[in-house]
Amino acid sequence: ALDQAEQGIDAESVGRFSDDDGYQTDTSDSDSVSLISSARNFIYENGRRYHGYKRGESDYSFPNDDREQDREDLKHAMFLLLFNKTLHFAPLKDEAMKVIDLGTGTGIWALDFADQYPSADVLGIDLSPIQSEFVPPNLRFMVDDAEAEWLYPINHFDYIHTRHTIQAFRNWPLLYSRALTHLKPGAWMECQELTHYPECDDGTMTPDNPIAQYWGYIIHALSNLGVNLRPRLADLMRAAGFVNVTERIFYTPIGPWPKNKALRKVGLYWRAVLMEGLEAIALGPMTKGLGWRKEEVEVFLVGVRKAYLDKGTHAWMPFHVIYGQKP
Repeated sequence: ALDQAEQGIDAESVGRFSDDDGYQTDTSDSDSVSLISSARNFIYENGRRYHGYKRGESDYSFPNDDREQDREDLKHAMFLLLFNKTLHFAPLKDEAMKVIDLGTGTGIWALDFADQYPSADVLGIDLSPIQSEFVPPNLRFMVDDAEAEWLYPINHFDYIHTRHTIQAFRNWPLLYSRALTHLKPGAWMECQELTHYPECDDGTMTPDNPIAQYWGYIIHALSNLGVNLRPRLADLMRAAGFVNVTERIFYTPIGPWPKNKALRKVGLYWRAVLMEGLEAIALGPMTKGLGWRKEEVEVFLVGVRKAYLDKGTHAWMPFHVIYGQKP
């Protein structure tokens, strides 16, 4: 990974920037079903498409349409750059592992992992059936709700993975408890999750900055909808009973302000992800969680877009990689 975990980022001097700078078939009478018709009964709101599977029970507040899928894949490219193409940090053995990716999204991480570990049996689950049907033979996708009762065997998995699901799961202690039950003794769980609130070390982003206001609103809105966007995952993992819990924090810049060339590129990617997702991130939470009208959200976002393009703001977000072992 880039040599910047647990370290700060030096800002580039002004003037150096440039503007160009396969589903499993499951016939059992369980909640774990694949390609059921209800999963494709998508909901359309505010001009965007949202998941329909178990709507009302597992209300994920963000869209799943093509625009959002492209944004998710851009996130993956950014993460690979930030982590120097490292897909996991838990010390896994290259052997016939049973692996599950919770909230797999487009499935792009699971695809790369299955390619890297051809002897592993990889399962990716998500509320939306939006993954590619062209997958390696050791990878399956299934429509399932990770926060519902797990129907997998006890002591079954060698590795459980989540990434960018902080905004999706409501009950991390319960999730960790279930993961412990279904992991083999000595097996690992790893969570790669961003803290979605901008930090700033040099005073260039004040509390009244539209970016800070935006994320403050999102955190408040999601809290009203039952989602804590800033849980202390390492502490929760230890409290659940995991051992050898390790946490690494990577500085993820917003924009191309760092001196480090690789981090400048990460910043460009991450700013593009955030700007492309402005409406996707805001519309659901702010209309449902705060009671804003769609038009009010759109007017507010004008100032946020301008703030993201301000090269004088040296903001970043902490990316947490947490992994722990079942005793």
